[in-house]
Amino acid sequence: MSDNPGPRAKVAIFISGAGTNMAALLHASRLPGAPYEVVLVASNNPDAEGLALARLEGIPTFAHSHKGVSREAQDEAMEAAALDAGAEYIALAGYMRILSEGFVKRWEGRMLNIHPSLLPKYKGLDTFARAIQAGDSHAGASVHLVTSELDSGEVLAQLPVAIAPDDTPEALAVRVRIAEHQLYPRALADYVSRGSDPGYLLARVRELALALPETHEKESHGAPGFRVGSAKTGKFFAYFSGRDHGRGRIALLVKTSGVDEMANLVETQPDAYFKPPYYGASGWVAVILDRPGLDWDHIGEWLERSWRAVAPARLTKLHDAAEMFR
Repeated sequence: MSDNPGPRAKVAIFISGAGTNMAALLHASRLPGAPYEVVLVASNNPDAEGLALARLEGIPTFAHSHKGVSREAQDEAMEAAALDAGAEYIALAGYMRILSEGFVKRWEGRMLNIHPSLLPKYKGLDTFARAIQAGDSHAGASVHLVTSELDSGEVLAQLPVAIAPDDTPEALAVRVRIAEHQLYPRALADYVSRGSDPGYLLARVRELALALPETHEKESHGAPGFRVGSAKTGKFFAYFSGRDHGRGRIALLVKTSGVDEMANLVETQPDAYFKPPYYGASGWVAVILDRPGLDWDHIGEWLERSWRAVAPARLTKLHDAAEMFR
């Protein structure tokens, strides 16, 4: 967890029962440097024990029974409570309901779940019995993003737990639960912090930049830069700037049409752009990466536009032709 005291991500936790993983997330959120705070604990079961625990700890709660209502109506009620609480992320912690496709889509990339197996093994139920029956050496837990396909979203973190020769599903479940309580808070903290992690942001920029034709990475004044063309004659079309350059923000430097456009972007959208030292006089602009709600499609568009500004005509023509057949 980071020791930086910046704004903390707001998380709603959905539960159906005792809420032990919820408690692990909640207590971890109160450790120094925790990058998230729990703003709501909500349940489809008004009698869930975890609701009482959350109230005891001073956390707002919400309950809406799923009995007699459609899946969509249940999700709408839970989602409304999360939004009213200001939640930016949802953590499912023993929430025993299949979610509607629309709800999952609206929270794509912002909803996490923990599953008691080493995914992609043993999606669904009875994971411990299946692992023992298969003769596996380890069971474990996985934290993953929630998608419309059950237990199939990107795995963010895993923790293996050894299976004893004489293990039972019940005994194994107890040990895996302890592992879950260690894993989930760490995985959630890492995930909500990624937007201020230079390593994560550089990796995303690198993936987008190097997907453009005939590009390569080359360091420039100690910072990663991206060029189009040969190693000898290539031209830079983007630079990655860490907090040591400019305003203490993580940024992507790209070419605009000139100083006037750069100045207009900086003046009208100061939360998204700033004039980079040295480069600004040439019409480059710094696109701030460590900000909430960053649109990576927009970053990709900036990279392609900047690439086009310096790429040879033969490459831009080939790229346009390839795009037509996508």
